[in-house]
Amino acid sequence: MSGTPRLLAVVNRAAGTAGDDAVAAALRELRSGADVVVAATGSPAELDQAIAGRDGRRLVVLGGDGSLHAVARALHRAGALDPADPVGVVARGTGNDLARTLGLPLDPVAGAAAVLAGVPRPLDLLDDDAGGLVVNVVHAGVGARAGARAEALKELLGAVAYPVGAALAGVSSPGWPLRVEVDGRVAVHPREGWAADGTLELLMLAVCTGRSIGGGTPLAPGAEPDDGLADVVVSAATGPVARAAFAAALTDGEHVDRPDVLVVRGSRVTITGGPVDLDADGEVEEGVASRTWRVRRHGWSVLVPPPR
Repeated sequence: MSGTPRLLAVVNRAAGTAGDDAVAAALRELRSGADVVVAATGSPAELDQAIAGRDGRRLVVLGGDGSLHAVARALHRAGALDPADPVGVVARGTGNDLARTLGLPLDPVAGAAAVLAGVPRPLDLLDDDAGGLVVNVVHAGVGARAGARAEALKELLGAVAYPVGAALAGVSSPGWPLRVEVDGRVAVHPREGWAADGTLELLMLAVCTGRSIGGGTPLAPGAEPDDGLADVVVSAATGPVARAAFAAALTDGEHVDRPDVLVVRGSRVTITGGPVDLDADGEVEEGVASRTWRVRRHGWSVLVPPPR
């Protein structure tokens, strides 16, 4: 049919969603307004193959932040990560944090309808000096430990795995003496005067273009995903009482007002002083000694509901 949108719907077979009733319902909705081919992929190689053979079809990701991360990396490898070629998103992950930041529907049928009616919104990316990229949030320290614990619990507990993982990691994790530089300057708390200069142990560091992790926990509540700047959140709440207070405040985004938390914005962020574990959109990397991230402003785009 002339003028009918042509879509390639990518489903992560490894995540167990390919046979999901909700995915089937979303695909029916997509097919009500588009010519849809489905690619169920279970490895980076299969994803690369699907993207190489898409024949001009627009990508629609049925999955969460990890699936979006994987697709963005595959597009990057193919030299096809282009803000003029927006990606559709039907939220089918455990956390769906980028979808939450963008105001996308979390219901799969409504999400599919939003893809059909969507307009492109250019978004920022984080490129790192190890060849990786981030579409939502990368965090180091206790956050990465929590992500690793949560990943092991996801199949059993679903979204509840994130707070459980955070609680387990918060009890057992030490601090890390990380040096944090933002746009070439050591991150310093503007009121309290303490500095993330490598002499102070930190509980966690996060570099964010999106606002939340773990299914809506507002880690960077003031972040804008398209303004060319990352929100850098640093917590020095390493004592047992301070950790508990930090965790309680984090659930409502009130942690940013604590004296042992600083938030600074910039386009280039470097950490040294590891080894420390990193969690980039749910992908955990252990024992990183140093890393630099740079914001790629409007490096890609996602279909979002049109303004009312």
